[in-house]
Amino acid sequence: MERFIYTLVRAADWRAAEAAGAYSGSADDLRDGFLHFSTSAQVRASAAKHRAGVPDLLLIEADASALGEALRWEPASGGRRPGLFPHLYAPLPLAAVRRVVPLPLGADGRHVFPDGFA
Repeated sequence: MERFIYTLVRAADWRAAEAAGAYSGSADDLRDGFLHFSTSAQVRASAAKHRAGVPDLLLIEADASALGEALRWEPASGGRRPGLFPHLYAPLPLAAVRRVVPLPLGADGRHVFPDGFA
């Protein structure tokens, strides 16, 4: 499995996580009982499907090896989406975060990922 995994967080929610020392998740995460993450190959599609048009979005890169047994690789959408997705069954500790990158919206309304991102 990949060393680095990604989640998409609204800037205001991330500021709250920084104050709390951990990120507990979005409303979708809380509903599902885990934090939704993606691999580098999956995150663009996740942004387009689940966060289309959302301004002030941040790409959070976490070190999967720092998350222990709370991280599980599972099928998403009841197996309707190909591949396994990383799901974190605990709050994301800030110590596991490698970088936080703004994802502005481009002229086409899609999120602009950083140069060199896979």
